[in-house]
Amino acid sequence: MIIVNTETVPGMEIEKALGVVSGNVVLAKHIGKDIVGGLRGIVGGKMTEYEEMFRESREAAEKEMVQSAERLGADAIVNIRYSSSSIMSGSSEVLVYGTAVTLK
Repeated sequence: MIIVNTETVPGMEIEKALGVVSGNVVLAKHIGKDIVGGLRGIVGGKMTEYEEMFRESREAAEKEMVQSAERLGADAIVNIRYSSSSIMSGSSEVLVYGTAVTLK
């Protein structure tokens, strides 16, 4: 599956737009990592616990989006966009969406 954040796939022609596909995931870290991340917020430093949570959220949301596109018979997803928000302390929501297309 080709995934791009541009309106077209370079060097290829879009045959048909199949519709918008998306993936949405809300993840939370367990209390231990949330406490460690909170302490880093006080004393400073790279918050690897939260970076890991966001990375996992993005990957899971992308996987959902790709599965939706595959069900439609898509070859690619173009013009993808990400959105994220915090539901509560120690959790993240990631939404990724784009247009599923077939290529010539």
